[in-house]
Amino acid sequence: MSTITFAPAKPLITGGVTAAAVAAAATAAVAAAGEFAGISLAVGGAPIPVSGFAVLTVIFSVVGLMLALVLARTAGRPRTAFVRTTVVLTALSLVPDVLADASVATKMLLMLTHVVAAAIVIPAIARRLSA
Repeated sequence: MSTITFAPAKPLITGGVTAAAVAAAATAAVAAAGEFAGISLAVGGAPIPVSGFAVLTVIFSVVGLMLALVLARTAGRPRTAFVRTTVVLTALSLVPDVLADASVATKMLLMLTHVVAAAIVIPAIARRLSA
């Protein structure tokens, strides 16, 4: 019978929550900078508040953290599984932005916020998972 070593959950949770907070601030700052530069935050005629970027970043970062916790318990190589899965999910998250009823600049800004959040959260969580 083989022994499986699990990554401690507390550092994973602490690191994930911290990364979510940093990413939320970063995406809100990117959105605010884009708006300040004259890029509309309206999709389908309805404006997205800057705070909405932060809120959604936290929500989806927590979903990613929950995925990491599951993979830490179930995957043979949790870090690899997490990175591959979250990179694919990040790419898929860009599809609604491409299809959105918004200007090209707005679409690009929305996609940038997804990439910024992923660039912060994915490595922060991945480094706490077993290779």
